This record gives sequence, C-alpha cells and structure tokens, in this order.
Amino acid sequence: MMMYVTFFFTILLLIQFLFSLKKEKSAKVKRRLSMITDKETAAARALEDEEKKELSVVQRALRSMWLRMKRRFERKSGIRDTGIELKLLQAGNPFGMGTFEYRLLQIILMIAMPLIGVIYSLLIKPDISGMLLGGLFGFLISLVLPSYYLKAKTRQRSKKGLRELPDILDLLTVSLEAGLGFDSALNKLVSKSEGVVSEEFHRCLEEIRLGKTRREALLGVRDRLVIEEVRVLISSILQAEKLGIGMVQVLRVQSQEVREQRKQRAEEAAMKAPIKMLFPLILFIFPSLFIVLLGPAVIQFMTAFK
Repeated sequence: MMMYVTFFFTILLLIQFLFSLKKEKSAKVKRRLSMITDKETAAARALEDEEKKELSVVQRALRSMWLRMKRRFERKSGIRDTGIELKLLQAGNPFGMGTFEYRLLQIILMIAMPLIGVIYSLLIKPDISGMLLGGLFGFLISLVLPSYYLKAKTRQRSKKGLRELPDILDLLTVSLEAGLGFDSALNKLVSKSEGVVSEEFHRCLEEIRLGKTRREALLGVRDRLVIEEVRVLISSILQAEKLGIGMVQVLRVQSQEVREQRKQRAEEAAMKAPIKMLFPLILFIFPSLFIVLLGPAVIQFMTAFK
C-alpha cells in the first residue's frame, strides 16, 4: 500500500512540475514583451526582479535535477540516434517535448495505465481474471497511445502546411522575380508570413547561418514536413539548382501543380460527401421518419384487430 501511495505522489509531482515549466515559460514571454514595450527602465527592472523572486528554492532544485537527469539519460542511452526526435519534429514538438520527455511519458504510461486498468477491474468485478485483463488492456493502451498521438499531430500539422503552401509559393515566386536571391527570398518569406511552412523555412535559414549547406538544410525541411507536395518542391529546387535551371520557372510550375491538386482534392471531398451522409441518414433520420409516418397507421391497425 505504501508503494502505491509513493508512486502516486511521485507521478503527481512530475505532472505538476511539467505544467509549472510550461506556465513559467509563457509568463516569461509576457514579461519580456511588457519590458520591451515599457518605456521606463525602472519598471522593467522591477519586473525582472519579480520574475527572479517567483522561483522558489524547491523549483530551482527540481529544475536543475531535471536537466541533469535529462542530459545523463540522453548521453547514456544514445537516444538521439533513434527516429523519435524526427517524429517529434514532424509533429511540431507538442508541449515542447524532447526525446527525454517522450521516453519518460512512455515509462509513466506503462506503469500508470495497467494500474488504472487493475483498479477499474477491481471496482467492477474483483477477481484475478478481470485484474489480468484490465492490466493487459491498460498496458496495450500505454504502448499505442503516445505513437498514435504523434501521428495525429503530424497529420494535423501536414494539413495545415498543405493549406499554406500555395500562398507561400506565390510569395516566394514574387520575391525571386523582384531580383532577390533564393536565401533573401526565403528571408522575406519568413518575415512576411506565418505558419508551419514558414517556421520550417525559418529553421532552414538558421541552419544555413550555422554552417549547413543549402542542400542539407532543405533536405531537413523535406524530412520534417510530411507533405508530398513539399517533398516534390524541395526535390525540384535542388534539381534546378544543380542543373542551373531558372528557379522562378520551377516555382511557377510547382505553384500551378499545387493549386491544381488542391482543386482535385476539393472535388474528391465533394464527391465523397453524399456517401458519408448516407450512414447518418440511415441510422438516425430514416427511423425517425418511419416512426412519424407509419406510427399512427400501426397503432390504428393494432386497435382494429383487438
């Protein structure tokens, strides 16, 4: 019993610490913005002093312990050699999770979900078979849930990026036609637009500034965005750069193809709509209509034969 209580409070402490980190990060951003917009330096210093006072001794100790444990775990496990970091990048790093946080979440779920399943089965029917089934079901959920969540976030991010892509291509084409180089056009694109694709191109520019070649940085964009149109676009840009083909012409062709594919997807979705509406009609609307139309006749028929 004491082990369960200790485990419960440990999990509660970890969850509270993660949420406090997120809350503290947003509070820091708000304070920095207020410090920038505030004209009085004395008020800015007061805000900074207040920010330093907010962190208690326990929080600072927990944070240092957390970071030390994270670095040690990553160094010993070689976690960066796996594909988890790429999957997190493709999902947009939900909740600011890194590879260590994702592994820790998996471990917590593998412990917590079977316990929840066992407790639930005990509340319903206290027997050994029910406890085993509940624990097994919880363990299976803990294996599937993190990867399913990452895939769902990746699909959501890909759809958002696909909607942004035509406007991004138009802005990039106009910038190149105005005489800017490719890197300058990307810089203009990042400063004038927001969204998933713009964030990835911003990361691409940062990697180029840090010493990566343009090819490596663009291939990184292609790997992080799970969008077929973006992969074709990056491959076309690299091929045009290699063969010396005009970049404006390539981007114009890609923009037309992306818009045509978007039109085809819209037509396909419109054609699928009647089929998707068929099942709700059969399950919910038709029975109600039958009850309203045939109900009185059935009642009269039953009373006539009594």
